Amino acid sequence: MNWIKQITIIAFIAALASIVSGYILEVEYSQKLIGFGVAGLFFVVFPLFSYYRWKDKSFKDYMLTQENLDKMRESQKEKKF
Repeated sequence: MNWIKQITIIAFIAALASIVSGYILEVEYSQKLIGFGVAGLFFVVFPLFSYYRWKDKSFKDYMLTQENLDKMRESQKEKKF
């Protein structure tokens, strides 16, 4: 397993555990646990996940250029027939 994927999974589990423990435990800092869990998901897990999923992709494939628009039109024509 890739090391970025492992770090992402560990950070996700830690953030999820923080959120769940904030709801379950009745301590004075339970709202902070929930907040740190949500912030961890937003600032750590999502960027790591995005980097892991997009690191080998070409951004030109996802840009709306004239060439890609023509490819999309051709594929729509093929699907209709």
